[in-house]
Amino acid sequence: MAKPVLITIDDDPQVLWAIERDLRHKYGSDFRILRADSGATALEALKQLKLRNEPVALLLADQRMPQMTGVEFLEKAMEIFPQAKRALLTAYADTDDAIRAINKAKIDYYLLKPWSPPEERLYPVLNDLLEVWQTSFLPYFEGVRVIGDRWSPKSHQVKDFLARNHIPYQWLDVESDEANRLVTYATSSDVPQLPLLLFPNGSNLIAPTNIEIAEKIGLKMRPTMPFYDLIIVGAGPGGLAAAVYGASEGLDTVIIEREAPGGQAGTSSRIENYLGFPVGLTGGDLARRAVAQAHKFGAEILTPQEVTSVRTEGQYRIVTLADGSELSSHTLMIATGVSYRKLDVPGIDRLTGAGVYYGAAITEALSYQDEDVFIVGAGNSAGQAAMYLSKYARRVTLLVRGDSLTKSMSKYLIDQIELTDNITVKLLTQVAEVFGKDKLEAITLANIETSEVETVPTNALFTFIGAMPRTHWLQDVVERDKYGFILTGPDTMQNGTLPKGWTLERNPFLLETSVPGIFAVGDVRHKSVKRVASAVGEGAIAVQFIHQYLASL
Repeated sequence: MAKPVLITIDDDPQVLWAIERDLRHKYGSDFRILRADSGATALEALKQLKLRNEPVALLLADQRMPQMTGVEFLEKAMEIFPQAKRALLTAYADTDDAIRAINKAKIDYYLLKPWSPPEERLYPVLNDLLEVWQTSFLPYFEGVRVIGDRWSPKSHQVKDFLARNHIPYQWLDVESDEANRLVTYATSSDVPQLPLLLFPNGSNLIAPTNIEIAEKIGLKMRPTMPFYDLIIVGAGPGGLAAAVYGASEGLDTVIIEREAPGGQAGTSSRIENYLGFPVGLTGGDLARRAVAQAHKFGAEILTPQEVTSVRTEGQYRIVTLADGSELSSHTLMIATGVSYRKLDVPGIDRLTGAGVYYGAAITEALSYQDEDVFIVGAGNSAGQAAMYLSKYARRVTLLVRGDSLTKSMSKYLIDQIELTDNITVKLLTQVAEVFGKDKLEAITLANIETSEVETVPTNALFTFIGAMPRTHWLQDVVERDKYGFILTGPDTMQNGTLPKGWTLERNPFLLETSVPGIFAVGDVRHKSVKRVASAVGEGAIAVQFIHQYLASL
């Protein structure tokens, strides 16, 4: 943490130099000493300190300054740093003014000029003030601060991107006085674009894209080499496992991830059936550990970066990135996972990110303290979200189309839900419509059997339904089923016939697609088991097939 600041203000250069000297001599090892020759200059400095989120412990201002007296400065400074101690430096003739100002500017103390010797007339007073300040001071947050509107889809996007990339941030609602002041200091505008991101060095980004944020915080988006042994598209559990095993076994490996490491599993609030973690772990924690492990063995991870197309040229597999650059490799692994399907009901698109969310329970949970929230879905992701949200929300209602949870949810989650008093499960129920102008305000629920409908107020609807693969960019490259899932191994062969265009004498390996040297693992694969452990296992197994493929080149 940066040293707390002591700032002194005086328009007399000699006095300013002398007080700064004495402050630095006594407090320089524990505090940062700043000086200003006018109240206006000092106020600008305070605004910059506020934008950098640096603490100010003490303000020592001379009373007799032109344009702005010491009392006037301390009154204005109190709005910026209300917790800072305030002391007035004044001549004996101005003592009465100083006393009257104690209540007006809430001055903690006034000191008379001259203060020599400081050991008797300066330090004892400041020591007491600083001791009181330190007893109540809580260290400031050191990281990115995000100022935005709670109901803004853009703000949700920024928070979700930072959270999934494990970037600590502090959320400040623009409705608060503190946030409003910071917006004014940073943009000099009463109606700025939001969200506003403030960084520890005092710089900011206004309504940025994910790419702009990534560049600012130093995420790696460009490869170090033009050619790799293994390119992995997608940094979910399967892709990360393949990177760990591939890199640890000597393969030059790079992962390309369009959003954030962890994939859909990375948004899970609690995974309790993953081997080796009896008390469970969050999807974010699993992703963070896997990323660290992949880096340990030398794998590169590019994020956010997107593959837009792939082609083959002889034994080489070439991918084109969103920025137009290309990467070549001997082998390619597709681990892009799946996305939650969108609800197809009236009004849903307008409210996405403004009360309607897809798999974003962790990011938004704190915003719904003591409110009623609804979850659509019957799988483990929906159950994990219900348990997590129940810690904050007054009531969580799980909306399930089927007549039971047992067909799609693990028993341990069902048992936990049944034991949680503020979770209600409504079976045979679907969302028929959503309402709200700038934010979600209500939803209409319909009973599938009776067609009975009811409209209930709510500001939050979390959706975890179905799965759609991200394979549109592969439609002319590898064979897929009618839903877009990639065919691998025996599924690529019809009646024992090798895939069209297959150039090798052997059959495709278990996790190999219809194109030699291109593999698929995890949820994106046809008939995959939708479990984190399964994806991890497939990622590890596929690397062994990759070694066999490379040995044949």
